[in-house]
Amino acid sequence: MFVTVDEETKQERLMFFVMALSFIIIISLLALWRYTRFRSNAEAALLAETSFRRAMENSMSTGMRVLDMQGRIAYVNPAFCRMMGWNEADLLGKSIPYPYWVPGKYDEHQRILDILMSGKTPSTGLEVEAQRRDGSRFTSRMYVSPLRDPNGEQIGWMTSMTDITEPKRVREALTAAHERFMTVLEGLDDAISVVADTPAGLELLFANRTYRRLFGSQPNGHSELMGGRRGRFSGVTIEQYAPSADCWFEVHHRMLIWTDGRKVRMQVARDITERRKHEEDSRIQQEKIQLTSRLTTMGEMASSLAHELNQPLTAIANYNMAIVAMIKSGNISQEKLLSALEKSASQAERAGKIISRIREFVKRSEPRRQSTPVAKIIDNTLDLADIDARKRRIKIEANVPEDLPNVLADPILIEQVLLNLVKNGLEAMANSEADTLYVNAYLHDKQIEVRVVDRGHGLKEPERLFEPFFSTKSEGLGMGLNICRTIIESHHGRLWAEANPEGGTIFRFLLPCAPKEQHQEQ
Repeated sequence: MFVTVDEETKQERLMFFVMALSFIIIISLLALWRYTRFRSNAEAALLAETSFRRAMENSMSTGMRVLDMQGRIAYVNPAFCRMMGWNEADLLGKSIPYPYWVPGKYDEHQRILDILMSGKTPSTGLEVEAQRRDGSRFTSRMYVSPLRDPNGEQIGWMTSMTDITEPKRVREALTAAHERFMTVLEGLDDAISVVADTPAGLELLFANRTYRRLFGSQPNGHSELMGGRRGRFSGVTIEQYAPSADCWFEVHHRMLIWTDGRKVRMQVARDITERRKHEEDSRIQQEKIQLTSRLTTMGEMASSLAHELNQPLTAIANYNMAIVAMIKSGNISQEKLLSALEKSASQAERAGKIISRIREFVKRSEPRRQSTPVAKIIDNTLDLADIDARKRRIKIEANVPEDLPNVLADPILIEQVLLNLVKNGLEAMANSEADTLYVNAYLHDKQIEVRVVDRGHGLKEPERLFEPFFSTKSEGLGMGLNICRTIIESHHGRLWAEANPEGGTIFRFLLPCAPKEQHQEQ
């Protein structure tokens, strides 16, 4: 009641001041709480980021090292410590020579460090040899980059190191293997080339020294050796003439996948010019031997052939003398005259066939394989052999099925083989009681088998039967059976002999059947 108005005003003012001050304090506390919360979140985020970065450093397999501008080690990560075998405390602050430098190679390490500190490190890195704490050594590849502060000022050098000992060993082994492989390829006498098909033509991807010597560094030689053939001949060996090299080659062609995934063509070509020349010389010599053998056979049969020719020639002379006598006497009977002329002509035809058969057998001609009926070969052979057989009074009986397929062979050469076998059989039966020699033909598993069965003295030394210059005959040269086997084998057949259970010998040979198309043409 006794408070004055001034005091009330003062009290109100004081109360307002206290309330304002309290409000300010509350606002400040709220701002401080908010700032404290923000700072705590920032510190937590920084701690998480630091932990994350530390975890990254600890999990890295690449060694990290920081050098300051004076060359002291300012930082190493766990991977670097594991790589060197030293603890972080042992390395931080160290200057040259570093603990992991290889003794005796300090000059080389110093040279590398000078390159690093000068900032001239190549972008491909440096190959450095280091020594672990236990004394073992390894090779690493080191990459270097400047370390800068937030203001862009360089404060050191950041280096990363990777152990390349095993990759280097593998690379060196592969390099050595590649060098050995290339040495072998370059040293081969075969021409090896690899090409790829491109829209512009063939692209030569690889060629060894022999190929380059013969055809240069262009794909033309590969194209010549392909001879227009493509992938369907892959894996097949062919013989091809290359005009640019003037040589014959045995070419093996194969498709393969190149290093970039493309399908390419590889060829291996071997020069067979000399081999073909020798084969041609051998073929000519073989033809001469075969011709000589046929002439020898005819020479051995000369007396029989002369006797065989003498009969029709004598008959012709007698018939002509009879015709002359009839004409001179004037007693000409048209029927008798016609009969005598027909008989004379028949005998002349008989003599002509004998001469024609002999001439065809002994004439020299190029070997020519063709589809030929087996019956025709046997008939032609027996026409000649029958002369000797009649002289020896031995009958030749042939058994050839009518539906027998043709053979793919040179008929003259096969007749030569068969005549030699029949002639040998007839000679073996010279003192035998049996009087029949058999020539049989059969179909045997897509091949024709021909057998010559005699009842002679048999085989005395069967293991030497086909040896050159071996003969059981005193006047024999010992080449007949060897030539026969060569002829049959050149026709992809087989010739052998075995004992006849009934006494004597059975000679057997196989010949391939002619393809159906050629058989139909016949």
